Amino acid sequence: MQINPPQSMPQFLTLNNFQDLVSTPFQGEINAICWKRELVGDFAEIVNKVEPSENITILDEDELREMHLSKQGQLARDILLNDMQLLTAHGAAPVLNVIQYYERDDSFPFFPTDVYSYHVDRSPVPTDTFLCTYFGESSDILPNSEAIQKIQIPEIRAELQKLYNGSATGFEAFLIENFFDLHYQALPNASPINLGRGHLWRLAVDHPESKVLPCVHRAPVEKNEQPRLLLIC
Repeated sequence: MQINPPQSMPQFLTLNNFQDLVSTPFQGEINAICWKRELVGDFAEIVNKVEPSENITILDEDELREMHLSKQGQLARDILLNDMQLLTAHGAAPVLNVIQYYERDDSFPFFPTDVYSYHVDRSPVPTDTFLCTYFGESSDILPNSEAIQKIQIPEIRAELQKLYNGSATGFEAFLIENFFDLHYQALPNASPINLGRGHLWRLAVDHPESKVLPCVHRAPVEKNEQPRLLLIC
């Protein structure tokens, strides 16, 4: 069963085509835009033909074209190739991944910094994050008003200061250098939004020219060892 994304909300906007997705500016509280689609085709067939070499396997266009597929599989392949071509023409660099699982970060038990944690993306240049899940569990996003930066939580900040153990003037730089400032915690009674399957999303990134807050999101925990088919850039 596919989970549809939200209809237009103060922070999330739903549109009906690719051109509107890439040309509509983020503004005000809107920092996530969705091209809502109901896709056809058998994406599971494509996933099942991939021989995983490690926890994340990149599926390139040539490999995709060479697959022998049923008619439903061919429909799915056409959608994947078209999405990749649209994003490439837009100037993005899409990567199609078959994901068994992401590596867990256990360096700091009190503060995991892997993608299963709510986080935002950062870039030194203006850019956006695009993603679409075609098969498997899909990501969540969280309204910024329902999340708190983990480094602002007193107990966590105290543990980070112990870990840093340096001069007070360098502490903020330490947080940034180790990406601690990118991670968030959901507030009590927060309502995550699941991005659903087949919908292409554009998320705001923390960069010097951004006029909106970056979008808080996280990768889903895989269920029943089912892989994901994810396009991201």
